[in-house]
Amino acid sequence: MEKGRLLERRSIHDGRVVKLAIERVRLPNGNVAELEVIHHQGAAAAVPLDSAGHVLLVRQYRHAVGDWLLEVPAGKLDPGEPPETCAAREVEEETGHRPGGLVELGWIFTTPGFTDERIWLFLATELTPSAQDLQHDEVLTVERLPLDEAVRMAARGEIHDAKSVCALLRARHFLDGRTG
Repeated sequence: MEKGRLLERRSIHDGRVVKLAIERVRLPNGNVAELEVIHHQGAAAAVPLDSAGHVLLVRQYRHAVGDWLLEVPAGKLDPGEPPETCAAREVEEETGHRPGGLVELGWIFTTPGFTDERIWLFLATELTPSAQDLQHDEVLTVERLPLDEAVRMAARGEIHDAKSVCALLRARHFLDGRTG
């Protein structure tokens, strides 16, 4: 299928986390449109699974939505950082447990209508206790739930964070394929 073509890009904001641009593009149907696009360096997220079959989720305050969300640990990639390194770092920093194993579960676009943000998803296993190391803007608590309960919560719409829903469902699918 034919893709669109960038004709012009005007930078509006170049921030610490995102870059906002107005992009004039020729769409595959020939029409020209001006679109607001948020560029993001990417992120990684992981489902930390302990030996008893429980996941370590974080209940994190998210100012953008004005509420607390139940999520898998995640964070943005540092420049040049491999996604698996980021995923392992975020699990340890947010939950206080170091993963000994990581299984790649693919990647997702978060909201492709206006951003190019890509999040790589992992299953983190062989957890060993370490030290939690939160950033100054992270406000969260760790919650341990049976994986099957977390998956049911995601399926019932009780977990609202998209990356977490996807990561939990993919982790369950991977484990079912391995044991089924």
